[in-house]
Amino acid sequence: MDLGLKDRVYVVTGATRGLGNAAARELVADGAKVVVTGRDEESVGQAAAELGPDVVGVAVDNADPQAAERLIATARERFGRFDGVLISVGGPPPGFVADNTDDQWQAAFESVFLGAVRLARGAAGELEEGGVIGFVLSGSVYEPIPGLTISNGLRPGLAGFAKSLADELGPRGVRVVGLLPGRVDTDRVRELDGLSADPEATRAAAESRIPLRRYGTPEEFGRTAAFLLSPAASYLTGVMLPVDGGVRHGF
Repeated sequence: MDLGLKDRVYVVTGATRGLGNAAARELVADGAKVVVTGRDEESVGQAAAELGPDVVGVAVDNADPQAAERLIATARERFGRFDGVLISVGGPPPGFVADNTDDQWQAAFESVFLGAVRLARGAAGELEEGGVIGFVLSGSVYEPIPGLTISNGLRPGLAGFAKSLADELGPRGVRVVGLLPGRVDTDRVRELDGLSADPEATRAAAESRIPLRRYGTPEEFGRTAAFLLSPAASYLTGVMLPVDGGVRHGF
């Protein structure tokens, strides 16, 4: 299938590694041009170089109030247009209710929640018909994940914001979509597994609860993201799509 991505221009945040990087890679593979971001300038430059000539890197923190304006301006200056954004941020620190401090909550709120809201709001003001705003969220939107209390608190709120935004932007022909990754084999998931006394047993137990009996690959997530952001998904908006191997059993 031709996804219609050729020469379209997207901003993908948190794209130096993990799910953001996987999404950027698949967008480029299908002909899109991409502005990738991360907080570390060296890592951003390396990621952009690895992804190829149709990618430019910008070192910026999602929590920066000027991030949206700067990234959209970069897309227009380098590639001549702006068709959408995929807002991906690193997961907040793990911990149970008693473990997480006010400072951790505040920092996560600024980057994970308010930063995403600002980026989406900035994109909404610039996108024309056919544009798209995507959020990388989590399965915690539907069901809390033990040991990820901050994520459990913030991700569902972002999903609600995304649904509201989809209603508001729909009449303009601008779509809003969410991706809810489950156990995808990234550094972040391996780090979380590594917090247990026996990481291999923890992974095996997690895989036994997934109907497909394995973790997803970053490439599988990236291809799903590329489709949702593409014109091929032009009648999908307001959707929260689990990418989890079937682990969510509800409809």
